[in-house]
Amino acid sequence: MSEQHDPHSTPRNPYLEKRRTGEETAKLEQRAAAIEELLISKGLVTQEALDRLVEIYEHDLGPMNGAKVVARAWVDETYKQRLLDNATDAIRELGFGGMQGEHMVAVENTPDVHNVVVCTLCSCYPWPVLGLPPVWYKDAPYRSRIVIEPRSVLREFGLDLDENVEIRVWDSSAEMRYVVLPERPAGTETHNESELAALVSRDAMIGVTRVTV
Repeated sequence: MSEQHDPHSTPRNPYLEKRRTGEETAKLEQRAAAIEELLISKGLVTQEALDRLVEIYEHDLGPMNGAKVVARAWVDETYKQRLLDNATDAIRELGFGGMQGEHMVAVENTPDVHNVVVCTLCSCYPWPVLGLPPVWYKDAPYRSRIVIEPRSVLREFGLDLDENVEIRVWDSSAEMRYVVLPERPAGTETHNESELAALVSRDAMIGVTRVTV
């Protein structure tokens, strides 16, 4: 029996595991609640506006959008080529775009080349297709080490690449955001587009994992 897994779960990561204690999470939640209360009390924002913002990030933005882009590219070769030629326009074809996704580039993984994305300066990230960046993506250790020793960092995420696989690191910025087009896994020849999208994780589109069945 194959092991069940959640494609949108976060991989094991020493940086993340060190930071996410229950006490730290509680403190962050308390700070967020205090800021929210202050903004409302000063009339800078309404509760309705905040609720709508939360709804947008829960239902309209996130890796499920990027997964749909990847699945379409896997089943439609002409769409895939448009995505690689002009990711911004191709992604907009599926209804995704806007703030933090104005200028995007898709980079394709192959058996010989593995791509991984970082923002060495801060945390530039393609919100329309991946949602908000994970904590570890913004951490200094990831931002520095993935450039210097990408193979070792990927191994810490559980991705052990053969030495003959070239690793390309792409540095996102305010001007350009990158997203990885993962390799389609073997054994998915009979999957439809929705079934394929369900396999694609946020972390595979950053490049720290592969898509598996």
